[in-house]
Amino acid sequence: MIGVKCTDRTRKLKKARRARRRLIAGMWLIFICLCIVLAGILAFQFFFREEHRAAEYELSHYNQAVSDHTFLSADLCVVSENIDLPSSPDASTFKAAGFFDLSDKKVCYARNVHEQVYPASTTKVMTALVALQNGNLDDVVTVSANAANRASDESVCDLKEGDQLTLEDLLIGLLLQSGNDNAVAIAEHIGGSVEDFVEMMNQEAARLMATNTHFVSPHGLQDENHYTTAYDLYLIFNEAIKQEKFLEIIQLDKYTAHITHGDGTEEEADWEASNFYARGEAQLPAEATIIGGKTGTTQKAGNCLILLSEDEDKNPYISVVMGAESKDLLYADMTALINEGVNFAKNEI
Repeated sequence: MIGVKCTDRTRKLKKARRARRRLIAGMWLIFICLCIVLAGILAFQFFFREEHRAAEYELSHYNQAVSDHTFLSADLCVVSENIDLPSSPDASTFKAAGFFDLSDKKVCYARNVHEQVYPASTTKVMTALVALQNGNLDDVVTVSANAANRASDESVCDLKEGDQLTLEDLLIGLLLQSGNDNAVAIAEHIGGSVEDFVEMMNQEAARLMATNTHFVSPHGLQDENHYTTAYDLYLIFNEAIKQEKFLEIIQLDKYTAHITHGDGTEEEADWEASNFYARGEAQLPAEATIIGGKTGTTQKAGNCLILLSEDEDKNPYISVVMGAESKDLLYADMTALINEGVNFAKNEI
């Protein structure tokens, strides 16, 4: 009997121990589950807060960007599709063109203005703009071998390695005679390197909402990744003409620059405008006075020109023709565009 009682007691003790272990294990399981749930709640709250903060940040910056863009657009001519004039230029002779009435903020003519085109040397409008925004006109710049050693078929001002001249003179040669050597010298002086300067150009394009533009050089030599649109070029040029020095330079037809060579000798260099209107080699429009602008030509880009003009009442206009088949057609198209555009703008009710 005693053996039976001991056995029963032992069984009860073992059963109690098992029950206690199950209870403890269950409590640990519940504790672990609670910890997991609590951790999940805390993680959710953390990520929700971070996501909420990010959303608030993005929303505030988006609203600011929209506000900035709206403010910017209020001062711009805006167009989303082709617009014809009562008597439009022959669009078969160019790739894109536009006529912008700056006084009334209206687009009088638009043909393929949002299609990507190669800008050639009209690129130098942005080069000049970035230089004017970031440079000192009195700076004396020393021309590097990289700037001076240009290909024989490039447009240059014939600068030599070691030449010294002011940033102002470099800008005049850039816009007047369209010197690629000037463009590289300016880029290296302002940006520290051509690559860093080009990044500045692309940042400025983004700031101006020129979203279909990408630069790879300060001069515009042909590159598949170097492109713009007629409308983006209008945005860039419209910003550039706010610079007093830019306006002053594009009105020149010739200029004499002072250059100090690396050996200490000095030279006066005569530069002439590449613009046929300034050279007296193209028929001037009857309805407006040409203030000035920038040309550009490569085989793939065709013949390009962007201009500022004004009518007899001093109302300003920007006109652009990209990819004309020849220089003769470029200036014929531009003259017709300005005459028709100004006439339309003045008589529109």
